[in-house]
Amino acid sequence: MNIVIQICTLLGALGMFLYGMTLMSGGLQKAAGDKLRMFLASMTSTPIKRILTGVIITALIQSSSATTIMVVGFVNAGLMSLANAIGVIMGANIGTTFVAWIIAFLGFSVDIASISVPLMAVGFLLSISKKPKHKNIGELVIGFAIMFLGLSLLKDTSSVLLDKPEVLSFIKQWTGFGYGSVLIFLALGTILTIVLQASSATMAITMVMVNFGWISFEMAAAMVLGENIGTTITANMAAAVGNVSAKRAARAHTLFNVFGVIWALIVFYPFVKLIGIIVQGMGMYNPVTADFTAYPAGSPEYAKLQTSLLYGVATLHTLFNIINTTILIWFVPYIEKIVTWMVKSPAGEEEVFSLKYISRGLLSTAELSLDEAKEEIVHFGEICHKGFGYIRQAINETDADKFSELNQKLAKYEEITDRIEYEIASYLNDVSKGELSDSAGIRVRSMYKIISEMESLGDSGDKIGRILQRKNAHGKVFDEDMLRKLNRMLDTVDAAYVAMLDNLRMPYDELKDIVNAQNAEDAINACRNALREEHIANMENSSYNYQTGVYYMDVVSELERIGDFIINISQAEATVK
Repeated sequence: MNIVIQICTLLGALGMFLYGMTLMSGGLQKAAGDKLRMFLASMTSTPIKRILTGVIITALIQSSSATTIMVVGFVNAGLMSLANAIGVIMGANIGTTFVAWIIAFLGFSVDIASISVPLMAVGFLLSISKKPKHKNIGELVIGFAIMFLGLSLLKDTSSVLLDKPEVLSFIKQWTGFGYGSVLIFLALGTILTIVLQASSATMAITMVMVNFGWISFEMAAAMVLGENIGTTITANMAAAVGNVSAKRAARAHTLFNVFGVIWALIVFYPFVKLIGIIVQGMGMYNPVTADFTAYPAGSPEYAKLQTSLLYGVATLHTLFNIINTTILIWFVPYIEKIVTWMVKSPAGEEEVFSLKYISRGLLSTAELSLDEAKEEIVHFGEICHKGFGYIRQAINETDADKFSELNQKLAKYEEITDRIEYEIASYLNDVSKGELSDSAGIRVRSMYKIISEMESLGDSGDKIGRILQRKNAHGKVFDEDMLRKLNRMLDTVDAAYVAMLDNLRMPYDELKDIVNAQNAEDAINACRNALREEHIANMENSSYNYQTGVYYMDVVSELERIGDFIINISQAEATVK
């Protein structure tokens, strides 16, 4: 019975460690808000920046899985290219080593539980604050405290449960097969990470085992390599419901880590010896030749040996990922080609990407650069028009699952328009730093106005999706007459989109007027006014449910707002002569 309680306590300690890490990561992400995600999405202009971004984000949120899931989400939404995602994932692998260094620095000889309890008090005081930011920081502090309390319990419980002659005998029987034992413990590290869905938890278990001498440093090294394979499962699970680009990003993560493990296995013993030399150079004992029988338990030498082993594991984990990144950063285009071959696009499926024309940087003159920007803005308008097609489908969709899929697309297009506006605005800002003619200055101001209105088009699509979602949640349904009228309104807005794109594609000196856009705007307003009058009459006659009518008119009003944004775009285009 006692052994059952000890096993349950061990599992509980592990659960506490994982929950604390999740809480800490979530608290930081909420406290940082969109700044963290924007930082991740924007700091990808060079390979070094991509890697540093992955390192910094993962070191902060203490979860490479969370970073890779965010990256997969950005790729899925078209906010990040596959090549940029691969660089960030490489950095995330380095950033995840931070946990090992924290454990190595604090060690298991320090009573970290005594630090955790006061931290919980601080976290609680922050969590009862009325300010959301303080609440989120409180969540972060409590998560940090729970994580290390769980780590302390994990160490204590493991010591009681595993430090038995029969258990040690069982473990050691798997360490006597030479290189075969390396493969066994590599598989153990992989399986544990897949089961726990957190490489940091497996790392903690590995460091507990090597700290007490239950496994040798070589076997701990093998487990660390296995953790690097197991951690890729999370990204692949996140990408399973994503688009082709998201799946490719996840496969790149797997390819990167598997390649690293392969070369590390080929040079396993020399690599482990190198780690021993590095740690010994730090003024510690060589972890490769560690012998717990050489010193009495509890002596300073014994504690120094334990610290040496912990630093050895952290050093190995870090050096492995740095070497792997240093090698593969030069082969990102080839990795991209391999994963593209591995995950092929379904026939007829068109992926949406953020930019198409201005990713190559500024051209020799401002005028030429602005021509590229104009092409990108036309492409931006085409993306907005495609998103409008999903609005029409969502309004007419009656199947709950299909509507949910369409609503997700509307939310994705809202993110895409935000990102494209940011990218084009940054490009225009760079163009403006040079010398501009008066006409070029007018073009730049016009373009700022246009991309702002296009971003609003994405917002409106997302708003309509939320209106329809609330309608469905309350069990309300647009009848055939309502749908017929809404489709009439949609037709007028679609005609306005066509006029807008025609004007955008027109060379500035050939755009004489925007009568087509003005006529389309008049048609939208006339349709809106007619539908509003009919709605008032129907409400007076109780022709349909009041709440359904509210949702109906909310959609009509948002469609009319889309018309306003569209005419503003043509008017901004017409200011350039």
